[in-house]
Amino acid sequence: MRFKENPPDAAALMTSARSFGNYDLPGAIADLIDNSIKAKANQVSISCLFNAGNPTLSVVDNGHGMLAEELEAAMRPASTNPATERSVDDLGRFGWGMKSASFSQCRRLTVISRQRGMLSAATWDLDDIDGWRMAVYEEEEASALVRGLPSIADGTEIHWEKCDRLSENGTLGEDTFNDLVSYTRARLELIFHKFLAGLDGAPKLAIRVNGLPLEAYDPFYRSHPATQPLEKEDLPLSGALIRISPFVLPHYSKLKLSEHDRLGGEDGFLRNQGFYVYRNHRLIIHGTWFRLAKYGELSQLVRISVDIPNSLDDVWKITVDKSDAQLPAALRKRLSQIVEKLRGQASRVYQAKGAKIDKPGVTHVWSRTIRQNEIRYSVNRDHSLIAAVLEADETGRVSALLKLVEQAFPVGSFAQDASINISRIHQTEADPRRLIELAETVAVATLAEVGDMKEMARVMKQQEPFASSWALIEDHFKSKGWKVA
Repeated sequence: MRFKENPPDAAALMTSARSFGNYDLPGAIADLIDNSIKAKANQVSISCLFNAGNPTLSVVDNGHGMLAEELEAAMRPASTNPATERSVDDLGRFGWGMKSASFSQCRRLTVISRQRGMLSAATWDLDDIDGWRMAVYEEEEASALVRGLPSIADGTEIHWEKCDRLSENGTLGEDTFNDLVSYTRARLELIFHKFLAGLDGAPKLAIRVNGLPLEAYDPFYRSHPATQPLEKEDLPLSGALIRISPFVLPHYSKLKLSEHDRLGGEDGFLRNQGFYVYRNHRLIIHGTWFRLAKYGELSQLVRISVDIPNSLDDVWKITVDKSDAQLPAALRKRLSQIVEKLRGQASRVYQAKGAKIDKPGVTHVWSRTIRQNEIRYSVNRDHSLIAAVLEADETGRVSALLKLVEQAFPVGSFAQDASINISRIHQTEADPRRLIELAETVAVATLAEVGDMKEMARVMKQQEPFASSWALIEDHFKSKGWKVA
């Protein structure tokens, strides 16, 4: 038997690296920011320019930088062994991050770095890589490449050129490109929100995209008084601790519509409920139940922060692009118990909005009366909307319909469901936009009757289902320019 070196073809391997992971633009940039955090940077500046259909991107940080030997090692494919023990704040794992992230978007990667006043630079160009050719620059040549790195301070600057995938081979229009940059901003504000806010012990980090600072987007909205932070719990796993921090978000009646929309994100509350897994304060995956529960309206306010150390990467099966993880089997039972408890608490947030019909000064849709020790529920004919419809009902059909609804109220089924699990009963609207649509319809009808917007607002504010969500509705009316106050 004999042994022979059999290295991979450079062009083939590096081109294949473009498909490692499932990178999009924000995911790729996030991998570069991970390196900046590892380098102890507290400022990162990102420039993403359309450049007449030939986009370029640069990332500049003020971290400790690299000497020439360190830079060449960092540029090496698979530069670290994932099994090697790392510092607790290391956000890397495979040694592919910067390379695979960059080549997922571009064909030419240049890194310039300064440490202790010494400048070094190197370039990988996928169109000129035969025999593992990597361009290494003299200091004067490296200096000519600098675009944003301060002339004295340590730090690192990364350039992407020949961005064929970012530009979708030149087919991406400028408006679409700008939308992509805006989407990237929003994603980075979520992924690094703990760093942007200096939250939970994460080192404070300022990030700018095209000169504009990012603002932390906390998916748990901890700053809102109606958010319910529940008891934290530390779960042991493979010699490390995993911190579980559950939250129940505010009901939409406690939020402005703009706040509700941002909390819901592009996919809405239904798809953003569930677990938010952080690795060393950096968000890895969110909006998943790990098959412990189904997505549903009653649980859409439940979000659970799961903080794991990088020592458990292998157990959680963190992917190369840091966009996915798998729940270890050892945690499934306990997390399933936590989820079940939280879903019940979240459902009560909705129940509380429609539970009482005896609030003073508010006209309710339903009335509750007791006669001869018998309890009866009936539709409230004094509600202005119902009264207006009845007044216009010349045939008597509406009145007959209301009586039919009252007589057919399924008392037995309701009592049985309530006795088994009242938290499953869900009558109130879970989507604020549907309530707003109803409010607009009622507002027009009420305005026609009272003739004044302020009086219309006064009447609606005293009637359900608008009274308990008036802050939301009033904010919407004001955004339309209606003078309701």
